[in-house]
Amino acid sequence: MSVGLSIALAFVACLFLAVPIATAMGVSSLVAILVAGLPVTFLVQVMFEALNSFPLIAIPLFILAGGIMERGGLSQRIVDIFMPLIGRTYGGLAIVTVLACMFFAAISGSGPPTVAAIGSIMIPSMIRQGYPPTFAGGVTASGGTLGILIPPSVPMIIYGVSSETSIPQLFAAGVLPGILVGALLIGAAYALSRRRGYRSPDAVVDFGAFVRALRRGIWALLAPIIILGGIYTSVFTPTESAVVAVVYGLFVSTAVYREMDFAKLRETFIFSATISGSVLVIIATATVFGQILTLQNIPQDLAKWIASLSDNKYVILFVIIAALIFIGMWMDTIAQIILLTPVLLPVVKSLGVDPVHFGIIFVLCCEIGFLTPPLGVNLFVAMRLTGSSIESLSKSALPYVAVLILSVVLIVFFPQLALWLPQLFYAR
Repeated sequence: MSVGLSIALAFVACLFLAVPIATAMGVSSLVAILVAGLPVTFLVQVMFEALNSFPLIAIPLFILAGGIMERGGLSQRIVDIFMPLIGRTYGGLAIVTVLACMFFAAISGSGPPTVAAIGSIMIPSMIRQGYPPTFAGGVTASGGTLGILIPPSVPMIIYGVSSETSIPQLFAAGVLPGILVGALLIGAAYALSRRRGYRSPDAVVDFGAFVRALRRGIWALLAPIIILGGIYTSVFTPTESAVVAVVYGLFVSTAVYREMDFAKLRETFIFSATISGSVLVIIATATVFGQILTLQNIPQDLAKWIASLSDNKYVILFVIIAALIFIGMWMDTIAQIILLTPVLLPVVKSLGVDPVHFGIIFVLCCEIGFLTPPLGVNLFVAMRLTGSSIESLSKSALPYVAVLILSVVLIVFFPQLALWLPQLFYAR
């Protein structure tokens, strides 16, 4: 049996047995190593080298920073700032949810934690005001996808390491698309709410309450400014900014807001270690899996086949986008980036597509995967918060999936939306 066939059969068998994706890639890689006659130490060596990377230190630190700021009261104060401004606007609470997700995304770097942090506050509020639980869950899960597009972003770090692309440039490239997607999600939430009559009839615009909330929440609003401002002005690297985020979050949570006690801190560290551990295991096993595929020339052959489909850049890009959206329904985002970047990047570069531009397209496609079953991790977080079924939440999220697809199309045809800020800050 060939090595390529053995790894494919082992991987498919693991998936059918509902084996976790990290374990599936590790087991199938081990099978391929044994079939190829390679030493088993190859598995350990590649896994070690995969994690022996300075930029990857940022991943557990950003996850920890997001947890600290969620439990330390920063997410609550971000919500409090926007609440007095909604009044009787149709979908006012849904709009606040997306805005709060945009701000928290600039702290957390991930999708599901953003849904959990903002959803735990906003979903009960929406339900109390008469919004259906499925609508509340759908808009929160959709807003949470901004966690990986608005920098800092864990998937962008993984893409940057996998493609040897500048992580600061990727972070800069995510800002305008993040604002665009956030604005489109707000527009969709408003349109749906107006059509269905969702609003808070007793709410009033209260600028006094807004000013008071702004004073209380100024420390929370400064967090993304400090984190991203330090990166773009080259005061510190993305990895160092993750350390700054943790220290800043601890200081504000304990010394300013005083909502972080030892029990919450312990809970935060345990949660962050659990999430970080699962992410790093996926990175390690996906790297071994990808190395074996590369040794068998599978990525190179697949890239040649994709490139042979058409001479038109946009046809190839949309074929890739359709494939990424479909694969994202079944595969974890990090594994998807590690495995497919070496395959797809040479193809798009040969078409003249900037690696930074393609990185934003890739991340946007991964966002859609957060809202599409059977994986749809944001939907599962929202399901726990609302008590709704995954089927009803999936249906509620469909308009927002359409918005994300529209966003991908806009970024494809207008690359300067992604490239203007990197070119401004990092002239190449």
